[in-house]
Order: sequence, then structure tokens, then C-alpha cells
Amino acid sequence: MRPDTPAETVDHTAEAARLERTAGLYPEDTEALLLRAAAHLELAGDRPTATALYDRLLSSTDGLENPHLVRALKASNLWEYGHEAEARAIIEGVRVASPRDPAPWVIVAEALESHDELEAAHDTFTEAVRLLLTDVPEPPQPTHPLLFGRHRVRRMLGSSHDEWDALADTVHSLPITLDELHDPKRVWSLGSENPAELEAEITRLRAELGAYREALSRPFPVAILHWSAPELSELLEAYPTLTSEYPSHETHLATIESALRELSSSGTPNLGIVTGTVPSYEAFAASEGTSPSDATLLPQYATTLAARGRAVAWPPQQGAACWCGSGRAYGECHGSDA
Repeated sequence: MRPDTPAETVDHTAEAARLERTAGLYPEDTEALLLRAAAHLELAGDRPTATALYDRLLSSTDGLENPHLVRALKASNLWEYGHEAEARAIIEGVRVASPRDPAPWVIVAEALESHDELEAAHDTFTEAVRLLLTDVPEPPQPTHPLLFGRHRVRRMLGSSHDEWDALADTVHSLPITLDELHDPKRVWSLGSENPAELEAEITRLRAELGAYREALSRPFPVAILHWSAPELSELLEAYPTLTSEYPSHETHLATIESALRELSSSGTPNLGIVTGTVPSYEAFAASEGTSPSDATLLPQYATTLAARGRAVAWPPQQGAACWCGSGRAYGECHGSDA
């Protein structure tokens, strides 16, 4: 399914089946593809089959990139079709594990919130915010939902603003303030028969969802292919003719940054970077019936990785790590002269 496909026209069951088949073709992307398949199954109302996919991932002998995310999604799904006790146990396990990725925290906290466990949701959001944002000068974009979720729950609980709420206000960019967006009275207006109140709520919702709708409707990013130093060495050792494309790793990294800046200055939107691996590239070449030494295959490989959801947006968010893998912030690395 393309990201710009209208949601109401999607056959979620068929899309889940397609993603499962794709996972069989690209084992290195199994986790991401099966998580998307499970999401479609949940949207189709087939929650038991979605749970089976989560269990399949968790029982895999191959290590998962984010097992806490899979467990969090499984817990949220289980609770929706009556397995509350098991869901609670998994949620507690995620909290005890204290993952450094904000996504599992958001999912378990919102699961608690959606079932009116507001105090528990507040404690979960707060625990995550303190773990991930204490002494952090600029909250990374993936942590924003933690701040927004905590703000929302505190408004529902009638709590007064604190320093984390103030931080949430500073990273919020929509024209409607968080206080208005998270006003508990909005819940009552949804059940109102007053046309004026309903119209006002529709306006608020449009403002809240506008950014999400724009992101979901974009086509796949224009992606540039990146190789880590070890992978590039392995690639050139196996296929020396590609040396003309990659004279050195340093030149390769500089070329990526230069190309992306040129595309950006020309007005090209939605830019990204995909990172290749030699086994994945060889498998792609085999599927195309072409030798990996064929340089014209490289942009096709990049496009395929982007279509499989492997692209990372460029430029990175302020304060985020550089795309090159150096471990330094982008502004101190390839973005230093931006």
C-alpha cells in the first residue's frame, strides 16, 4: 500500500498478507514488515491473528531490533480484546525493562490512558520522561509524544503545570495551544448536539491532525544510499569495479551530504538516507538478474530500501545523531557547516 492510499479504501487483511509475503522475501526486514502487517490486522479487527504475529516475532531465534516495542504493541492489542491481565503483566515488564527507545513507553502509557487508567498512564509517561530527557538540552523529536501524552493526561487529572509541561509547550508547533488541545471539556463537546460546539471541535481536530495527514500522504522519500565503513570495504573487495563510484569512505559520506543539500536547495521535499548491506544488495541483484558489480543497480537498490520503509529522514532533527553513524550530533558532524 502506498502512503497516499486513502485509508477507507484499504483492504487491511489483504495488505497484511502482502506484507507477510514480502517479509519472506526480505528476511532482514522481517521485524518492520510484520509489525506493519500486525497493524493492518488490528485495523481489520482480527486482533488474535495480530497477536500471533507479535508472538512469532518474539519467539524468533534472530535478535529483534526493538523487542520492547513488539511487547508493548502486543500488550495494547491484547487489552483491546479482553486479555487485560496478560496485557497488564506485559506493560509492567516493559516499564521494569526501562527501554531507551520512547516508542514502547508511548504505547503502554496510551494503552493505560485509553482504558481510563489515568494515574498509571501519568506515572508511566513521567517515568519515561525522567529517564530519557533528564539533562537533555533539546528533546529529540521521537520523545515529543511522551511530553504531549503526559501533558494530556495531567490536564485530564486536573494537575497544574510543571517544568515538563512547560517543555512540552516549547516543542509544540501547532497553532492551537496544548492547554486548549488537551482541555477535558473537549470530551464533552464531542457528545454535544450544539452545532457550534461541534464545528469548533472539528476545527481543533483539523489543526491537530493536519501535520499527521501531510506526513502520511507523502510519497516515498528521495533516498540516497549510504554504506558504513565495514560494509563499503566488503563491497569493494567483492566488486572492485565499484571503486569508481566509491573512491573512499570519506568521499562517499561527503558526496551524500552534498547531494542531499543540493536536492534540498532545489526544492525537492521528503529527503532521506538508506543504509545498505552487502548481503541485502547481493540478494537484490539476484532478484533483478543482474551482477552486483553493475553500478546502475545502486540507485534502484536505494529506491527499493526506501519503499520497504528503511529510509531515515534528512536532515536529522536538532540534537539528533548524525546519519553517518559517527555517534556525534549532526550539527557537530556533517551538518556543522549547514
